[in-house]
Amino acid sequence: MIRILLLDDHTVVRTGYRRLIDAECDLQVVAEAATADEAYHCLQQGGIDVAVVDLSLRNGSGVEAIRRMLARDPGLEVLVLSMHDNAGFVTQAMRAGALGYLTKNSEPVEMLDGIRAVAAGRRILSADVAQVLASATLDGDQILNRLTPREFEVLRMAATGESSTLIASQMHLSHKTILNHLSMIRQKLDAENDFKLVRLAARHGLVDFTAEAYC
Repeated sequence: MIRILLLDDHTVVRTGYRRLIDAECDLQVVAEAATADEAYHCLQQGGIDVAVVDLSLRNGSGVEAIRRMLARDPGLEVLVLSMHDNAGFVTQAMRAGALGYLTKNSEPVEMLDGIRAVAAGRRILSADVAQVLASATLDGDQILNRLTPREFEVLRMAATGESSTLIASQMHLSHKTILNHLSMIRQKLDAENDFKLVRLAARHGLVDFTAEAYC
């Protein structure tokens, strides 16, 4: 039996996943979490083989959650199931330790097969994610690969308008550490001010400033 933790901040989404997963004879959801802290607490109880993680958490960072969970339980396997199909998100999630990455456009059977694949130690990418990574490689559009997973998340959160104090709280880091990360990010991306950082983040899909994003 593969024992699964669901990390997603939408209760309805977790309920749907649980019903789908628990209908399989070899899979069982044994824990649910809406935040990274809740997921970390669940891991302390033990008995989890695979974590299915959404990267967009209202109170924290999905990429940072992956890093923290794997630091707590190195034997855990992580499957990302996210709305983001941007190459930057995929790369940083994998760098943080995820073994698989599917988008929420995937068919239900793909999620079930993905759980089984990562539980067996096999890397798995949905077809659309594989295409995005291939295109980014061919186009040379990999500037965000200069960042560490933690720097990537600091940039993403800062670009959405979150203060450095709030970022520090959500990532369990000091305010000074966040400021140091922002300084390093500017250096790595050749952006001398915050306006250029936000433009770069938008261009690479980290934030969406279209009108539809706020409807």
